[in-house]
Amino acid sequence: MKTAQPLPEPVAGVPFTVLEALDAGASYRRLRHRGLMSPSRGIRIPVGTALAPALAPLVRPFTRVTEFSAASHATAFRFWEMPGFLPGSDGPDIHLSRPDTMAIPRRTGVIGHVGQFFADEITSIGGLLVTTRTRTWLDVARLMGVDELTVVADHLVRVPRPDLEGRSDPHASIAELAEMLDRHKGTPGIRKARLALEQTRVGADSAPETRLRLALARAALPEPGVNPRTELRSGVVRQPDLAYPDFLVAVEYEGDGHSESGQVVRDIAREEDFDRAGWTLVRISKRHMANDARSAVAKVRAALQARGWSQR
Repeated sequence: MKTAQPLPEPVAGVPFTVLEALDAGASYRRLRHRGLMSPSRGIRIPVGTALAPALAPLVRPFTRVTEFSAASHATAFRFWEMPGFLPGSDGPDIHLSRPDTMAIPRRTGVIGHVGQFFADEITSIGGLLVTTRTRTWLDVARLMGVDELTVVADHLVRVPRPDLEGRSDPHASIAELAEMLDRHKGTPGIRKARLALEQTRVGADSAPETRLRLALARAALPEPGVNPRTELRSGVVRQPDLAYPDFLVAVEYEGDGHSESGQVVRDIAREEDFDRAGWTLVRISKRHMANDARSAVAKVRAALQARGWSQR
């Protein structure tokens, strides 16, 4: 078999549409070479192209060959790297949405949707049209539980740390999420989204922190502050994941990274700071979160009761 001629630079080594390749100077014969896969009509992918973990290069050609469409639902959920459990989000099919004035997208490898879209609910990232984070949150509500929708909402409204994340603004505000719901009354899943928004709080840094907070609420414990700035003594300020300042109880969720030697030293220093200030620090790990976080709830309840709180 003859060695295929290199593809023109704009489409070399990446997924592309047939029209893009022809415009770049490729021939129809070159596009029939066995070194190119055709996952769907009008799309080619060079065999051996390393796509993972990048999602955008694979999805972009599907949006280009399907007029007036944007990546949405589970595909947008993965693109925005949203936390939370979305059933079916790891499937191979690409979700595309169009305005409800058009036919539903139908092609191999695509799950099509139609709906009402405002102009600011679609954005372009590197040539990929995709639903915005706030619209995506609404679109996935039909398949997600209320707590998992809250995990996503907490993620969207949290205030980032500029030195670590390179941004200073949250992805969305609670008011913007509420506006999205008001725009699309009657959308499947909107009741769950409204319940999730009611229990959304600014401050959670991770999905486990949100799940812990919600488990404590279900157990009828007092509502804690979320990542509050807490001055333990002059010059010593900490921001526990959750805090009950009236009872001098703080709660920290410790993920896998807390087993690293350097982090262990920092965790000990943190606990000593709270102890010197007369606070009780409750440390929660993954194992405490099993069975609807029963062990975690029991630890926090015991700490609060030791400080004078009573559950009536």
